[in-house]
Amino acid sequence: MSDLQAVLVGAGGMGRAWARALAANPDVRLVSWVDLLTERVADGIKAVGLSDVAIEEHFEGALLHNRPDFVVDAAVPDAHYEITRHCLDQGVPVLGEKPMAATFEEARDLVMFSERSSTLFVVSQNRRYNTRLAAFKDLISEHLGGVGQLNAEFYRAPHFGGFREEMGSPLLVDMAIHTFDAARYVSGADPVSVLCSEFNPEWSWYRGAASAVAEFEFTGGARFSYQGSWCAPGLETSWDSSWRAIGPLGSATWDGGGNPVAEVLRPGANGAGGEHIEAAPATISGDGISGTLADFVKALRTGEKPMTECHDNIKSFAMVVAALESSRSGRRVAVEA
Repeated sequence: MSDLQAVLVGAGGMGRAWARALAANPDVRLVSWVDLLTERVADGIKAVGLSDVAIEEHFEGALLHNRPDFVVDAAVPDAHYEITRHCLDQGVPVLGEKPMAATFEEARDLVMFSERSSTLFVVSQNRRYNTRLAAFKDLISEHLGGVGQLNAEFYRAPHFGGFREEMGSPLLVDMAIHTFDAARYVSGADPVSVLCSEFNPEWSWYRGAASAVAEFEFTGGARFSYQGSWCAPGLETSWDSSWRAIGPLGSATWDGGGNPVAEVLRPGANGAGGEHIEAAPATISGDGISGTLADFVKALRTGEKPMTECHDNIKSFAMVVAALESSRSGRRVAVEA
């Protein structure tokens, strides 16, 4: 079976990460790398140790010259819509970085174009591809009897510099989607509504709101609460958050780093105490973007839909949009994908 030929757009930090993932996948060959700053591509090719990769300034030319099997879009978010729509118009599948578009209206448009052209569009939700997150999901479904309450805490204090520190809602717009998407994944439920507030502590080095509290209602009546901050020095959580799930048969926790654990009521037991279960890492297609890429390649080969295909991912994007609207309006808002 011949290798799938790929074009990569974007030569920033994520572009280099994708170049490494593409180079490591035995079913893929990177044939062209695109960036308006072609010197960044040349530096990336050298840094990653690639060869026989064409350097292009414009993605339209790269598609015309190479006719790839798919495109990886690691460009800046404002360019995602233009790149993805052009590829879908040409019938070229796209594996894109989050967010799927700069606005929710553009995201909906891209989902529609994917349908019209019958062309695969997947958004890389890389933090969903975590062996211990998958194990946490399995604990919930196999031992808790489902989940009625799900809590996630995210507390970090990164000094990024650059655009994030100038954004109006840096935590919600740039980071929270990872935790929101993980909540959908582990619960097996979809968002219905949200009440959210965001704020900026007086010591914050961000211009916009670096902290947020949100409470979502999910299908089936479950509640998901999120508390997070990007200006929380000391006792930081994992980048994958700290979690607790509560179901009718017990509770499970995951600190975002080690193995998840659960305490499950013994049959006939009533009250505290129960069986302690520690879940080993689950088997998944790969870690981070390598897992996203593996599932995408499998989809191109078999037609099997990846779990972060655009019809699914827009639901996580909708959670961010609704949380922002709730914070600005001060009222509970429906989550509409």
